Amino acid sequence: MKKLCFLTDSIFSYGGVQRVTAVIAKELAKDYDVTIVTLDKPEQKDTSLYNLQEADIHYRFFQYPETPRWKQLTCKTYSYLYRRILPQTRFASDLYAHSSFPSEKRNALARELRQGNYDVIIGVHAPLSVRLAACKKQLKGVKLIGWIHNSHQALFNSNSRYLGPELRKHYEWQLGKLYKTVVLCHYDAKEYKIPTQVIYNPLTLIQGNASTGTSKKFLAVGRFSPQHKGFDLLILAFALFAKDNQEWTLDIVGEGEEEEAFRNLIMKLHLEERISIHPFTSNIQRFYSEAQVYILSSRWEGMPLVLMEAMSHGLPIVSSDLPVCKEIMGDFAIYFKNGNINDLARSLKDATEIDWEKKSKEALTIAKRFDITTISDQWRKLIDE
Repeated sequence: MKKLCFLTDSIFSYGGVQRVTAVIAKELAKDYDVTIVTLDKPEQKDTSLYNLQEADIHYRFFQYPETPRWKQLTCKTYSYLYRRILPQTRFASDLYAHSSFPSEKRNALARELRQGNYDVIIGVHAPLSVRLAACKKQLKGVKLIGWIHNSHQALFNSNSRYLGPELRKHYEWQLGKLYKTVVLCHYDAKEYKIPTQVIYNPLTLIQGNASTGTSKKFLAVGRFSPQHKGFDLLILAFALFAKDNQEWTLDIVGEGEEEEAFRNLIMKLHLEERISIHPFTSNIQRFYSEAQVYILSSRWEGMPLVLMEAMSHGLPIVSSDLPVCKEIMGDFAIYFKNGNINDLARSLKDATEIDWEKKSKEALTIAKRFDITTISDQWRKLIDE
């Protein structure tokens, strides 16, 4: 039996990446000896969070050692020079790979991974995939795979909150050292100049009751991180929509640092009776079942799991016109121009006038494409090839 390792920042906390990693790991544990190496602390272990107790999975908790202060200064100086001044060359990129991931940390991670005698190691997320590439020489004979969970645009555009355009070539050069890098849509695969494989994320929850389409409720779900999910746009667009509509309401399910700002905006617009914010729940299916239309207002996405979840409950979709959304849904969704509040308000109005039963049937059909069996078979093929 092949030994498979997922290297991840976290598995025992709430998040879309954690959830999809858990679902894939559980499914692959039926055919492989699976270990998850996580940067979580041992006391965070809670296998009930994503029903991980259902599978025979091993867990190892890894923490990076400290780098001496004198070395930190040297590394930070070179890292600054690489990102701001030095020419972008492969040699400079290799040096940056070491300066941004000093030998104390790099060697410790390599030791941790070597002792598992894994046949395949999957780095979850772009930064850990690049760190895995930095350990390649110390992991001879192991198939190393990267797994990118954000869009190419979100990682490398000029307004990126993650990496930025100055690191695009660096990431491609380093990821190019891996066997392959898994990306979440064909649009992104074309953007990378390295060996990639497109594997969509699967539906990660057991569906609840299908929506009846009679509640006159919009629904949006996601973490309240700055700008990402576009809930500020959605609240402002709903305010425009609500001027001519007195019936529909909006439920937003999520938590995070922007919650106070969203609540203040709702109060400023006097929409407390029309917009409700709810905390994350283990029974998110209830919200999907009670909604009539799902809204994805994100400014960027890797692959939004919430779309499959919403469609699996028969919900029509209003979505920003992101490439990944169009790739997943084709002409099924009602699209609005990304970031355009007026266009989103127009889309909300259009969503109240659709042939709901027809759209609901289409939603259920699309959701079936993301069945866990179909997606996990693509992972098995990549692991075994």
